[in-house]
Amino acid sequence: MQSTYTSPSKKQSPNYLLGFARIITGLLFIFSGLIKANDPTGFGYKLEEYFHVFHMDFMNDYSTLIAIAICGFEIILGALLLFGFYGRKVAWGLLLLIIFFTFLTFYSAFFEVVTSCGCFGDAIPLTPWQSFLKDLVLLALILIIFVYRGQIKSIVNDAFTKGLLTIAIIVISLGIGIYTTHYLPFIDFLPYKKGNNIPALMILPEGKEGDVYETIYAMKNTKTGETKNVTDKVYMSEKIWEDSNWEIVGDPSSKLIKKGYAIPIPDLMITDSEGTDRTQELITNPYYNFVVVSKDLTKMDKNDLESLNKINQTVKQIAEEYNLRAVLLTASSSNDADFLSKQMDLIFEIFYADQVPLKSMVRSNPGVLLMQNGNVINKWSHNNFPSAEKLVSKYFKEDK
Repeated sequence: MQSTYTSPSKKQSPNYLLGFARIITGLLFIFSGLIKANDPTGFGYKLEEYFHVFHMDFMNDYSTLIAIAICGFEIILGALLLFGFYGRKVAWGLLLLIIFFTFLTFYSAFFEVVTSCGCFGDAIPLTPWQSFLKDLVLLALILIIFVYRGQIKSIVNDAFTKGLLTIAIIVISLGIGIYTTHYLPFIDFLPYKKGNNIPALMILPEGKEGDVYETIYAMKNTKTGETKNVTDKVYMSEKIWEDSNWEIVGDPSSKLIKKGYAIPIPDLMITDSEGTDRTQELITNPYYNFVVVSKDLTKMDKNDLESLNKINQTVKQIAEEYNLRAVLLTASSSNDADFLSKQMDLIFEIFYADQVPLKSMVRSNPGVLLMQNGNVINKWSHNNFPSAEKLVSKYFKEDK
């Protein structure tokens, strides 16, 4: 009797290309999501720029919520990809997301409408073209994942464990953005971060060169009607102004020819209600300065107002015994500021600045900076401003 032998089925050989694409894409999505989730309010400001470009300003009130969702979605997709969970669905999600991002970065770069995509927040600023190239590389990797999506295997076979891990990933991914929205970023990448000296960041350091511009004049010959454009260097070297036949037409234009050192704080100007510049007076004050920042007083809800009242009462209590200055810095109108000050009996002097620097000072409306001699000693969201006892114990006990 002849025996039969059946060879064991061959194991599928590992797809190293798919493995490489999964690891790089998963880590990049998690890193990108975490960087933005560290500061979803800042990412929300970037989304508002896109909303404006596409005439969707009605979305501005939801920008932070959308930012939290996008950051969380990136982290979730990256983590699920690395774990091999729901491979087909994740591949589709990655493909749709990267197509959307690639369109946005190309549109920003080609039409020069948004100067930075905010892909990695303020931690790693990228130009629009750099962002577009980054997305093209990711698109290539995700296409590999999409083609071989059927070969993505889960590292966990137990359904309960898989479900539990998925829920944990979702909760953590969204929870990070929710937490930092309420209690400020874990890591502050902004120029007004704790420990920085504000006056030093407003000037060009010795040995550094700023942006170099070229001035271009439109010239017209009054006799022949000939027109030409000349640079300021040519205008001076050829002494064109000495030729009465040539005249400048219109206003000269400027062109950036060399990018120089970017001053971290180029736009801070603080004024009083009469428009007098009080910037240096406030940022170089030798005493402790409580600077309460509100980019828009009219956007504060009931919880925000209650927090402002708590901050006001705390600062009042400290000011009874210690030498300090208390300032409310806002971009709102003087009428709105004066009305709120009278309604809440605020201790703060009121000064005004543009919204752009105020958004960078503290990601909270309102938020608080403690300053001395131009140094940012500490900063808080209105949700975690300390009690008078804690502040006195840490900062004021030797400053009577």
